[in-house]
Amino acid sequence: MNNMTYNSPILVIEGIDVPHHFIYPVFVLLLVTYLIILTTNIGVMLLIMIDRSLQTPMYLLFFSLSFNDVLGNTVLLPRLIFDVVSTDRSISYSLCVSQAFFSHTYGTSCHTVMMIMAFDRYVAICHPLRYTSIMSPAMVAKLTASAWSTSITLVSILLGLTVRLSRCRSVILNAYCDNASLFKLSCEEVTINNLYGLTFTVVLFSSSIGSVAFTYFRILVSCVSKKNKELNRKAVQTCASHLVLYLIMLWSGFLIIISHRLQIHNSYRKMAAILFHIIPANINPIIYAMQTKELRNKIVQILHSKVNQLQ
Repeated sequence: MNNMTYNSPILVIEGIDVPHHFIYPVFVLLLVTYLIILTTNIGVMLLIMIDRSLQTPMYLLFFSLSFNDVLGNTVLLPRLIFDVVSTDRSISYSLCVSQAFFSHTYGTSCHTVMMIMAFDRYVAICHPLRYTSIMSPAMVAKLTASAWSTSITLVSILLGLTVRLSRCRSVILNAYCDNASLFKLSCEEVTINNLYGLTFTVVLFSSSIGSVAFTYFRILVSCVSKKNKELNRKAVQTCASHLVLYLIMLWSGFLIIISHRLQIHNSYRKMAAILFHIIPANINPIIYAMQTKELRNKIVQILHSKVNQLQ
């Protein structure tokens, strides 16, 4: 592939290297994975929308998380599935930028939504009598809007700095389009892009880790000082699922950052980027359904009624 096409409107995605005899098994695996993500996350979203008893701050925030998982994987997986079986991996520059925008918005929103979920758990456990007044519907709406608007603004600046660059290459050295792959197409000076990208990453991860660590520290102090078994049981029940989801998301994100900053083999970097999208999206609804009593009971009721209808 000629890499000397200047400002070409058509790019080529390198994609993932799949041996010929594994093409269709990988195709089926990715397709099934995507269908599972859609089924579980959309199912949870519909259940929260339909059942008024689940329309509480915690579940509304989980609705945002599921919506984000569907968005992030719909941007990535259909195109990736197509590229596995197709010899034509060309993509327009504008579509590539759009994919990068939604992919980075997905990753950023994972952190911002998780930060709000941690705050929700803190208020519920440490200030239970004030919970309904603090986490009112209006407050939840404001926090959710701020999470998404912050993500969109930060990512818009990130991609805005990239699209201003002229291009002297046309091959995306990744499985899909992202900011790092896009600005690597340029032969111009990209110091500003690197500085903003590094600052963006440090601020996002520092804010995310700091706020989650602070809220869980306050929850731990509250549980230890009050020595209330019921409070401790509630804290474990409501915080365990959130903490597991957060740690999975955090380490998946670290894999991508490390793979871009260090000289890691292309195949491992591509795999890390794909896993960042599909692992949290597959695990999130399962963990929440298993750890959250109300949601688990609703799912069991629905499955039980379906079985009765079939008998």
